[in-house]
Amino acid sequence: MFFETVRLAVQAIGRNKLRSFLTVLGIVIGVGAVIAMVTIGNGTTAKVTEELSKLGSNLLSVNPGQFGRRRASAEAKPFNTRDVEAMKAQLTSVKAVSPQAQQSVTLIYGSESRNTAVTGTNNDYFITQDWPLKSGRMFLDSEMRGGAASCIIGETVRDKLFGREDPVGRRLRVSNVSCEVIGVLEAKGQSNFGSDRDDTVIMPLRTFQRRIAGNTDIARIFVSARDDVATEKVQSDIEWLLRERRNITRGKEDDFSVLDMKQIAETTAGTTSLLTGLLGSVAAVSLLVGGIGIMNIMLVSVTERTREIGIRLAIGALERQVLMQFLIEAVVLSLFGGFSGVVLGLTLAKLATLALGVPFIINVGIIVVAFAFSALVGIVFGYFPARRAAHLDPIEALRHE
Repeated sequence: MFFETVRLAVQAIGRNKLRSFLTVLGIVIGVGAVIAMVTIGNGTTAKVTEELSKLGSNLLSVNPGQFGRRRASAEAKPFNTRDVEAMKAQLTSVKAVSPQAQQSVTLIYGSESRNTAVTGTNNDYFITQDWPLKSGRMFLDSEMRGGAASCIIGETVRDKLFGREDPVGRRLRVSNVSCEVIGVLEAKGQSNFGSDRDDTVIMPLRTFQRRIAGNTDIARIFVSARDDVATEKVQSDIEWLLRERRNITRGKEDDFSVLDMKQIAETTAGTTSLLTGLLGSVAAVSLLVGGIGIMNIMLVSVTERTREIGIRLAIGALERQVLMQFLIEAVVLSLFGGFSGVVLGLTLAKLATLALGVPFIINVGIIVVAFAFSALVGIVFGYFPARRAAHLDPIEALRHE
């Protein structure tokens, strides 16, 4: 009897193919939007977490001024080489300390030129940034102390200026400085913000300060903690040392900030997960709209088939059988919409993740929930029209034209 009821429900849906399609369209869009949003969001979260983890879970960033306060940051004095030397000498919990000063300059090699960011730093830079060399060597101590005109270039600079030529040993003009290329960095690709990390030149800090920047300012210091030391302790040690060096008395606010990259990674991942949930919730509203559409069409169907319902009731059909038939019609429409929405959502998510360059991570749980919710929508919004059909008076229904 149940399968006969299902057959009748499917036949009724098939008689009005266009109307059935338009009815399930809301469910398709709702389920598809939820799955696409959540899948893209999960991929974005994974990508952000992966990129931040490349910086190392034991990395801290030290910046002049208070984080998030532009005016205070602008008024804070920059760091200098003595601050870096003090960190290396007095902080036993750190593995590497890399100062960074940066400026955009023009590079020239032969007939080729391009604008690129040049960073002045030391050999600890390659440790804190977890950035090995592809070829060549790092800076010699004599080059760091004497401010030698040597540089290490990124893969993009090598490709754009040198092509197939081996750049190691060649001379490259950086602004008005002719420097020897002593190494090439491994390729890292784009950052989360779309910038090309390989479009860079690394120089000894003293060379950069004397011949490029014209000052001794250090804009940022990266500190890598030892593996056996908690970053919270290193952060506390750095704050204590800098407060002493910058003559900040008790009760006064720091004019610098120490950021733990692990905390930033966790906060960023939490934020992207929250946004993913929010977008998924907004998309789920269209499921309710689709459910209302199903109820509306089912009510129209009951009105159109009043005489048919009356005949079935007159020849002995039970109310529960009529109720079940119309309820099954609503559920079949919802399930078909749910299945189509899953396919649409995964397809859109795959295309979006390919375009954005983020991982395609399928969340089986959200697929099951979205599909089950579509069935629930069919039951809830299909019940009232089905109940109305089951409670029709057979005599009145037979009189209906």
